[in-house]
Amino acid sequence: MSSSDESGGRHGAWWAAAGWLREIAIVVIGALIASTLLRLFVAQMFVIPSGSMENTLLIRDRVAVQKIVGYQRGDIIVFRDTLGWLAPAKVSDDPLQRALVFVGLAPDESSNHLIKRVIGVAGDHVTCCDARGRVTVNGTALNEQDYLYTDPSTGKQVEPSSVSFDVVVPAGTVFVMGDHRNDSADSRCHLNDDTNGGPEGEKAFIPVENIVGTAVAVVYPFDRIHAISRPRTFEGVPAGGTPPSEPVLTGNKVVC
Repeated sequence: MSSSDESGGRHGAWWAAAGWLREIAIVVIGALIASTLLRLFVAQMFVIPSGSMENTLLIRDRVAVQKIVGYQRGDIIVFRDTLGWLAPAKVSDDPLQRALVFVGLAPDESSNHLIKRVIGVAGDHVTCCDARGRVTVNGTALNEQDYLYTDPSTGKQVEPSSVSFDVVVPAGTVFVMGDHRNDSADSRCHLNDDTNGGPEGEKAFIPVENIVGTAVAVVYPFDRIHAISRPRTFEGVPAGGTPPSEPVLTGNKVVC
């Protein structure tokens, strides 16, 4: 074989290898773009940081959150904390971890997101408690036995609320509560927060623009994989009234 033939063979092999690598790069980049778009517009994974949603969701559960279909009463939502419910968010200093979260290949473990159940939407009159100790929405009592926290050692279920409240949810917001009511600093506990001159109670209600999406499934650990559905008790709640521009609070101040 001549030297020119050998040189041509080497160049051919090089171009073949380069083409193969180019195809792999296109596939990888395409997959990353698709994953990023899915995270931004379709679904995202979050890690449960606390026990406020036990036993529906446990600490360190990985939860899939969809962003396509809107929320309703009874849905579990993930939302950004812009009301100061949490301490200042700790920003990860690991660039690889941030990159993996951005493209949707790792769950978001940042501390500026919360997860709670929507109890009331704009215009709803939410109170606790009726004569039987239940939360009511627009005059309809909720049967919350399917999801409220039950102590595994005693078998006793927590009360719907250990504090009384009476609110009308203002426009553009929702009222949320955790399923582990004794371990959840939710909307009830922020009705008396300092608003710096704003309307009384405004820091208790989550702006709808802060809602990332609704939780649809636990995806890890594998022995806890299951879908998350909306409790049927919310189906019987009638529509609320015209949403007020500011929160309407009645009764004594709430102290959690």
